[in-house]
Amino acid sequence: MKLKALLTFALLTAFSSTALAAPIVIKFSHVVAQHTPKGQAADYFKKLAEERTKGRVKVEVYPNSQLYKDKEEMEALQLGAVQMLAPSLAKFAPLGVKDFEVFDLPFIFDNYTELHKVTQGPVGQKLLKKLEPKGIIGLSYWDNGFKVMSANKPLKTPADFKGQKLRIQSSKVLDSQMRSVGANPQVLAFSEVYQALQTGVVNGTENPPSNLYTQKMHEVQKYVTLSDHGYLGYAVIVNKKFWNGLPADIRTILEGAMKDATKYANEIAKKDNDEALAAVKKSGRSQLIALTPQERAAWKKSMDKAHKEHTGRIGADLVKEVYAATGYNPN
Repeated sequence: MKLKALLTFALLTAFSSTALAAPIVIKFSHVVAQHTPKGQAADYFKKLAEERTKGRVKVEVYPNSQLYKDKEEMEALQLGAVQMLAPSLAKFAPLGVKDFEVFDLPFIFDNYTELHKVTQGPVGQKLLKKLEPKGIIGLSYWDNGFKVMSANKPLKTPADFKGQKLRIQSSKVLDSQMRSVGANPQVLAFSEVYQALQTGVVNGTENPPSNLYTQKMHEVQKYVTLSDHGYLGYAVIVNKKFWNGLPADIRTILEGAMKDATKYANEIAKKDNDEALAAVKKSGRSQLIALTPQERAAWKKSMDKAHKEHTGRIGADLVKEVYAATGYNPN
């Protein structure tokens, strides 16, 4: 009788501790709207992670800079205030990993096929490994898309940029890109761009169409040039101490969920950008400008200055590896 009571007590205790065990919480912070490619992919990762771990993991997604702005989120991750981010690749140079600025070089990728040879190949994985000494583990790359240029005047030739104040992310490469065509680059947090455009603090900016549309920038920009001059993508990253401290089975499940979320993210990126451009056109608020091959070549020729200025900083061997993968020929 005593043994039976002890067994019953043990079973009840085990059940109680299992029932009361709090789920592992992953705070996933990002700065864009929920219905952008990144926002949708973050929500999809949440869905997969929670379903596959049967509730042992809870993913809290905070879009639109609800928790942290651009400049704050990386420090928050390193301190463990959040566990997961998907910052744009330009954010890693200020962290001391300037190699990632290779993605900011203008015209380095002509299409997604060229891009994925890098992000889904050995070069991309090698770059993610460089984050580990900073207390960060890189899990994956998510596409956003190729950037268009917006302004309140038509931007068709390099001369059209002269004197324009254009918002950029904090990136020495993007700074050089804008200066190479005579513009004045202005670093601003993403959450501040709409108001800056509205009030004339800056004259224009560059973004994939999905960001332009979901942040309503097209409502305060008269022209959008379909330049596809640069790429904007993200690296999904986690706090290293948190990730390594997870139970091995949970980590394996989350890796699988991230793999599937990445496939989803990259599939919807082009679709969302195409739909955003169509919506911008339909709104009638911004006039879309298509570059001729000659005009695009002139942009490339001017902006190649950014390649020459920063290849040494980024790493000549890395730049050559990317050129080899994409077939890029500098002027």
